[in-house]
Amino acid sequence: MRKEAQEKDKMDKSLYNNYCGILKAELVPALGCTEPIAIAFAAAKARDVLGCLPEHIEMSCSGNIIKNVKGVTVPNSGGMKGIDAAATLGVVGGDADSQLEVLENVTREHIEKTRRLIEKGFCSCNLVEDVANLYIVACAKGQGHEAEVTIINRHTYITKIVKDGQTIFECSLEHDEDSNAVDRSKLNVKDILDFADEVDIDDVREVLERQVAYNTAIAQEGLNKNYGAQVGRTLIQYYGNNVKTRARAKAAAGSDARMSGCSLPVVINFGSGNQGMTVSLPVIEFAKELNLSEEALFRALVVSNLIAIHQKKYIGSLSAYCGAVSAACGAGAAITYMTGGGYEKIGETIVNTIANVGGIVCDGAKPSCAAKIASAVDAAILAHYMGMVNRTFHPGEGIVKESVEETIRSIGYIGRVGMKHTDVEILNIMIDKVDVAQ
Repeated sequence: MRKEAQEKDKMDKSLYNNYCGILKAELVPALGCTEPIAIAFAAAKARDVLGCLPEHIEMSCSGNIIKNVKGVTVPNSGGMKGIDAAATLGVVGGDADSQLEVLENVTREHIEKTRRLIEKGFCSCNLVEDVANLYIVACAKGQGHEAEVTIINRHTYITKIVKDGQTIFECSLEHDEDSNAVDRSKLNVKDILDFADEVDIDDVREVLERQVAYNTAIAQEGLNKNYGAQVGRTLIQYYGNNVKTRARAKAAAGSDARMSGCSLPVVINFGSGNQGMTVSLPVIEFAKELNLSEEALFRALVVSNLIAIHQKKYIGSLSAYCGAVSAACGAGAAITYMTGGGYEKIGETIVNTIANVGGIVCDGAKPSCAAKIASAVDAAILAHYMGMVNRTFHPGEGIVKESVEETIRSIGYIGRVGMKHTDVEILNIMIDKVDVAQ
């Protein structure tokens, strides 16, 4: 705990409750990469509304959804990838009531039936332009009827349901109850640190215990087996077993497993499993190395999770900006917090990370995410060590501004506005719409 935490006023109760609410809203379990899971959820819900097994399902998606589903293995699918696999499996064996764990109870028979339907062209997909970055419409047709389910902005937020041309449910984005129940705009580094110092651990114990248990389990799974490009195992094999390597390897190994279809759930952060693992596993490893108590670990996880969410609120769920950077930045801040660093040193850790790896682009969910996570965590650890001895990048150097809050807003603007065109061109390359040799 920080030294300055010993003498300060208690934070406002409404702000305290808001911060508890943010953690409970964001740190939820998900089975598999959240974009294909959102596809499966929408398709399963459309089947339920239709009331029978569809004869065909059509998915209309934003470019960011297509980008994040194209190269990742759908969990519990027997190794299948892509929108058609996610949607078809959602129709055949998905449980819409389970939301982000929609594919938890898929059977071998469901997988075999999914393969047969895909071969027959059961699912089609369209790119929809000029919509929200997270946009999915599932349209199921069968027995002369049609059902349509629309999801916008959050992976399970249904904004509209239509059956046979009649709207049976509609909810505007302004009435997103889960999103509006908490106010993420109230997040700032100083209040996050105050909250971490004084939070009653029992108020956040359930979500943090689950984050530690789930994310540790999938990280170990990734180290034990040959998932993806085995980034985590490579780090341990060639870089040794010190805490700096373990912090990178555990986070990367979790992504190795998750991006390659491992069926174990993770606790996400701001809608992303990769971010959920990146924000937690390095902190867990450093806490072990420092022989910290469970309470000290939980307070550090409060810091890491909220710092990451604080940055992502400016960027949004999906962007051309790699979310692993925001998550690793949170982890670095938490490591500085665990080792006694105060507001200034934690701010320097955040600034140092952003100034270093703020340019990593997101080209979809796929095995190489594990390597990006490893690089981002490495940068955050370097940022931590620099910050602890007051070595930092200064205002005017690139996008670094006068304060940590201004710097966070700067990178948020780049991710949200500056990289919009980059996002389009990344998608064009992925779907072979441009000649990169021109």
